[in-house]
Amino acid sequence: MSDTAGTRSRRPGDGPAVGQGVVGAGASASGRGLIRRRRRRWLRGTALGASLVVLAAVGAGWAVYAKLDGNITPDEAAAAELARYEKERPTALVKGAQNLLLIGSDSRAGQGNRKYGRDSGTERSDTTILLHLSSGRHSATAVSLPRDLMVDVPSCRRPDGTRTEPMFAMFNYAFETGGSACTIRTVEKLTGIRIDHHIVVDFSGFKKMVDAVDGVRICIDEPIRDKAAKLRLPAGRVLLNGEQALGYVRARKSLGNGSDTDRMDRQQRFLGALVNKVRSNDVLLNPVKLYPVLDAATSSLTTDPSLASLRGLYELVRGVRHIPAEQVQFLTVPRESYVYNVNRDQLVEPDAERLFARLRSDTPITVAEEAPPDSAAKNGTDSESNGHTRYGKSTPVPAPTFRGNTAAEDDCG
Repeated sequence: MSDTAGTRSRRPGDGPAVGQGVVGAGASASGRGLIRRRRRRWLRGTALGASLVVLAAVGAGWAVYAKLDGNITPDEAAAAELARYEKERPTALVKGAQNLLLIGSDSRAGQGNRKYGRDSGTERSDTTILLHLSSGRHSATAVSLPRDLMVDVPSCRRPDGTRTEPMFAMFNYAFETGGSACTIRTVEKLTGIRIDHHIVVDFSGFKKMVDAVDGVRICIDEPIRDKAAKLRLPAGRVLLNGEQALGYVRARKSLGNGSDTDRMDRQQRFLGALVNKVRSNDVLLNPVKLYPVLDAATSSLTTDPSLASLRGLYELVRGVRHIPAEQVQFLTVPRESYVYNVNRDQLVEPDAERLFARLRSDTPITVAEEAPPDSAAKNGTDSESNGHTRYGKSTPVPAPTFRGNTAAEDDCG
């Protein structure tokens, strides 16, 4: 085809048109460079933003961890006192089993506790529970020790540095005079069980824990009107807040038969309900609800140094959370009125020693609301062995049954 006006038609494969091709190519390269530079700036900005978000999240997480970790008070004084008497303390018999002493203090010190009475400068153990965690974490057994139980209290160090004389006295005298270390040594002397850890919580801490889980639901047989505890509750299913729960577990004379044993029964059933509430997915899997629970659980705790951190508590709780509710058991050490004072308690033997022996050897026990008469005595005769021989075969010895309840039981049926 002939050229027209000095030009020709462009064919496929021809180079750029004269006077235009070079400019067009340069514009295209410049545009691509601009796009690449903008993309790099966008990527750098995005990466920086993402990094800041991650750092903020890590920082917030660390701040939360540091706050919760710093909430717990390590009981250094108790650790030093126990180390002083290490040679006379019991030896742990079963690897992996753990024994904790949970102490509820009636201290009036601190703003949250002052309204429950005048701060006299002394503390007593309002509630003490020996918690046994089996090796392998198949079961947990909580044994209440009455505060009025008559026991041998060893010589202990007072807060002012002086020492007491050994004394036969009520159990809560140990905490009043020598704090947690004296209580631990008293329990070890009484039971022969090595205490691995201890936790002390006051009134305020208990209330915070209940409020943090949005209350605990229990069942009440009859309406409660207790002026001393400032408690007014209807019969039936009731959701208790922290203040109500504290009054409920501490009330004594106006509820039941007025005995400390009856009060401990209420405490055990309440703790079973609290355990179930905390273990529920609604709490454990919800960060919004879990944080206040952790904050409440740590802010009022005094523990042995090895537990005084989130890591220490996590290591302890990690295996416990999978124990079935029916294997979380509560009972009171076998007790009866003290022979010389009906307002005091003494151990029922040989039942109490059989209970302690099974806890020492990490051997199962069972609990029932109404234990068969002499069950612990009959079934406990072979508690130190795993079975007996009959017709040449080994037959397991049935676990003794003690009066108590499990976390799976419901008072309302």
